Amino acid sequence: MTSSPGISQAAGSGPLRNRNFRWLLSGAAASHIGTQVTLVAMPLAAVVELDAPAFQVGMLTAAETAAFLFIGLPAGAWVDRVRRLPLLIRADLVRMLAVGSVPLSAAFGVLTMTQLYLVALVTGIATVLFDVAHQSYLPWLLPREHLVSGNGALETTRSAAHVAGPGLGGALVHLLGAPAAILANAAGYLLSALCLRGIRLREPQPEAAPGVSLGAQIKEGLTFVLRHPLLRVIAASTGVANFFSAMLVSVQTVFLVRALGLAPSVLGLMLSAEAVGGLAGALCAGWISRAVGQARTIWLATAVSGPFALLWPLAGPGAAALWFALASAVVFFGAVVYNVAQVSFRQLLCPGALLGRMNATLRFMVWGTMPLGALVGGIVAGAAGPHAAVWVCAAGFLLVPLPLLLSPLRRMRDLPAPGPDPAGEATAPPFVTS
Repeated sequence: MTSSPGISQAAGSGPLRNRNFRWLLSGAAASHIGTQVTLVAMPLAAVVELDAPAFQVGMLTAAETAAFLFIGLPAGAWVDRVRRLPLLIRADLVRMLAVGSVPLSAAFGVLTMTQLYLVALVTGIATVLFDVAHQSYLPWLLPREHLVSGNGALETTRSAAHVAGPGLGGALVHLLGAPAAILANAAGYLLSALCLRGIRLREPQPEAAPGVSLGAQIKEGLTFVLRHPLLRVIAASTGVANFFSAMLVSVQTVFLVRALGLAPSVLGLMLSAEAVGGLAGALCAGWISRAVGQARTIWLATAVSGPFALLWPLAGPGAAALWFALASAVVFFGAVVYNVAQVSFRQLLCPGALLGRMNATLRFMVWGTMPLGALVGGIVAGAAGPHAAVWVCAAGFLLVPLPLLLSPLRRMRDLPAPGPDPAGEATAPPFVTS
């Protein structure tokens, strides 16, 4: 079994002492901050600048995630055929150009919902490739004993950006208008690409398997995930969570601005509450996994935090809006703790040659529900109002832990020993049933 240069170089030190990982982390921070600004600014551009109805705002959210449904599976096979670092840089540059077109069009008075849909689709496609490559690149960059810490650091960075980003986005929208605020996202993607170029470690070009078609490689990734009993239930639970999360995202701007009467600057602070919970979850995830066991952490995190979603629809104008913030903070605390535990497990158990396809298959299964959730959110909000749609979201979060509680995870403290080193040769995964 072979090891990658990145693994041998970083062995014996924490992930933050790895120069290349620090560049990866810096790029992630820049990208996440810009993305969080756009999370506020893009729907506000539709609601405030273009006076879009609730259904069109839901369609915009659906367009942002539709690529996970349509190209999620082949993306994994493509990622496994190329070096991942150059792909990450190119994806950032594509996203920079796409979102940068929004303020340019607004400046000339030609911005339309059609352009916002196209920008969302293009950035979604680039994000699919970026995310699959990013999750597949990390196990090559770090040794296995540092994967949980590395994922925890990335989640901490993401959550910290979620704290600052919405508030910054709300302030920029207030000062400059929604289209101009989106420039921060374009700058974030550019800075991310520059940080990734600072990584000096170069992967070898993957060797193409002779006579193996793209369809056969996609099938191999699907088989790996679907035949593994723990991956199946993780996919089911995460897919349910993402469906109702996307539904919430598609209606929360309309709900908070039109139903609760919040100003854009206050809206940004309200959305930062979920990131405060996520940041706390990222900081606590490693300790919780060690204290109660990684397997228990996966189902406990969702079972304990999920019921707090019922506070979302209880929010009202004025001080009652704080119920929305509290619910978001607790739910996303649990979501980040859950993510650190299950993503680290996935990366450890998978052979290196299958990492792209495994991650893409799971992304297809769990992120492919998001455009559907966003579409349903827009339909429900358009027919019954945003308040009714938020009630549906809250009730849906009660379903998230059910697949986990009905699985072997419920009787386990720790997850089983992982398979071979992710950088090593591909061998049969554990728990494959005939």
